[in-house]
Amino acid sequence: MKPREQFLNIMNFRKPTDRFPMVEWAHWWDKTHHRWRDEGLPKHIGGDELFQYFGLDEFICIRGVTYSGPWAKYHGGPIITNEEEYENISHFLFKDDYIRAAREQVEKWAEKHRNGEIILRIWLDGFFWFPRTLLGIENHLYSFYDQPELLHRMCNDLTNYNLRLMKELFQVLTPDMVGFAEDMSYNNGPMLSYDQFCEFLLPYYNKLVPYIKSHGITCWVDTDGDVTQMIPWLLEAGIQGIFPLERQAGVDIVKIRDEYPNLLMFGAYDKMVMSKGEAEMRAEFERLLPVMKSGGFMPSVDHQTPPEVSLENYRIYLRLYKEYCTLAAK
Repeated sequence: MKPREQFLNIMNFRKPTDRFPMVEWAHWWDKTHHRWRDEGLPKHIGGDELFQYFGLDEFICIRGVTYSGPWAKYHGGPIITNEEEYENISHFLFKDDYIRAAREQVEKWAEKHRNGEIILRIWLDGFFWFPRTLLGIENHLYSFYDQPELLHRMCNDLTNYNLRLMKELFQVLTPDMVGFAEDMSYNNGPMLSYDQFCEFLLPYYNKLVPYIKSHGITCWVDTDGDVTQMIPWLLEAGIQGIFPLERQAGVDIVKIRDEYPNLLMFGAYDKMVMSKGEAEMRAEFERLLPVMKSGGFMPSVDHQTPPEVSLENYRIYLRLYKEYCTLAAK
């Protein structure tokens, strides 16, 4: 059975026929890639080509770009500070050119997707992620109190753009999942309160998620850190799946599966064990195996493989990954 059908079987709580798909949900860190080149990885191979090189199934991500501009800001720093500045950069935001570029990417992969050879997801800027990108981390958190009108305007503009984008891309194909980039939790839990979630995010999820689900597509949220407390909030918003479920933040997917038997999950493999050797890597797969067998969960590195992991250890990880993806299907 081809990777796409296997993926859809798992996400519908059906047992795959031979093995789980083997995927990386995100590309590798650049520092990791550089290390592996020094250890023998061919220098001409990168990006999506690495899926085939490592024997992984192709898990293609098409990002719905919302902005592009000549901004040279450090990560987390502000691009704008107020509504006037938001107006000033509006010609860099939500352009038709970005939608056309995303459609071209989808068309590039459409035949392989129809043939079941690839798994394809659309990655959208979410309603926590996008305002933070423009306002910067600190100013964004203050904006819930100091600039609520601007925050609502941003989220409403983003909703309208994402709807336009989805309508365009769905004319070409039906992706296997749509994920919202949010990163709104950290190692101690959510970065916002439930009341703030309900006021500033939920109304916009309620406008967009039903449209996506009406096409038979599952909706996911990508948020790092400990998402456990937020799971009921996301379910209320119609979200069906969560990733990457970081173990170092205390996320326990065994407990989550017990409490939320229908929640879709992706990730959860503790990246910090990958540099420690085969015994530790095998123990981590053993931890995940019961949840794999329960359905609705596909293991993958719980963020991106860190540069502490040698190319040799990554190959050990891949060998074990294949073993447990086969074992879980029996």
